Amino acid sequence: MSTLPPLRALQIFEIVGRSGGVVEAAKRLGISAGAVSQQMKLLEDALGLHLMQKEGKRLRLTPAGRQFHESCSAAFEGLRAAHAQVERSRNMLNLSISALPSMLSKWLSKRVLEWQAKHPELSVYLDGSHSEPVPEGHEFDFRISYGDRVASMDNAVELFRDSVVPACSPQLLEGRDPIGKPADILEYPLISVDWGPKFVSPPMWRDWFDANHVDSGELDDKRRVFTLASVAIQAAIDGQGFVLAQYSLIRDDLAAGRLVVPLPTGLSLPWPYFLTWKSNTFDRQHCRSFHRWILTHSKEQQQINDCMLRTPD
Repeated sequence: MSTLPPLRALQIFEIVGRSGGVVEAAKRLGISAGAVSQQMKLLEDALGLHLMQKEGKRLRLTPAGRQFHESCSAAFEGLRAAHAQVERSRNMLNLSISALPSMLSKWLSKRVLEWQAKHPELSVYLDGSHSEPVPEGHEFDFRISYGDRVASMDNAVELFRDSVVPACSPQLLEGRDPIGKPADILEYPLISVDWGPKFVSPPMWRDWFDANHVDSGELDDKRRVFTLASVAIQAAIDGQGFVLAQYSLIRDDLAAGRLVVPLPTGLSLPWPYFLTWKSNTFDRQHCRSFHRWILTHSKEQQQINDCMLRTPD
């Protein structure tokens, strides 16, 4: 069975690589440069390869050393993250929430921070990730997910089913004829969102035009494609074209005047968003309070979608 190199030597090597040399690493560690070099020699002997080489008066990582350092850095970063997660789980006045990146940046974060302002004793940790947390792990109290894989989980509740609508910067429309019918949007650059193989993507432009009885046979909706909805929305805010955007994600941009929806005709996403949680999450009162709060806001979002967005006949 293979064994790992000495952990202390690996730790020092990781710092040497980040600090750029033995002398600087020694200063950060509070030990002598000789002690650092000794640990480096111990690691090289254990691996059977050279990690450092002389470059003038300084020691630099060899190509093999740089490659090994990348792997070591990733491993130690994972350990540091795991330790931070455990520490957060020990804090009874901590609330940790994971969500899909665009959902976090465009809908959740602002509202959660407004909720936290009413609970100043709480520390809030928000994580944007496409990766689903390990069930019953230490990472998060709540997770906002999307799709059919979540629907059957025991600790899950539907939040809302979003819709997509055509949105653009008001500056994009300046000096041009008003948008009066769906076909008029074909005269503008189109920005698409494609989530790739991980999720069933939201409706695409061709779907929207077909639903609105517009011939889209010549449409090329693969020219400007983003995997992150938030980035696609920002491109539209920057005046790069129309984006077929989720209404919940542009709600604040519409209120601020950064975007407009000339034709509020929407198509529903294939699946709703879901809220999931650990089995012991509700042991803490503030988690129960947050659960009630987010369900109320989600109901409000669903009502807005239902009232403002009408799928064409």
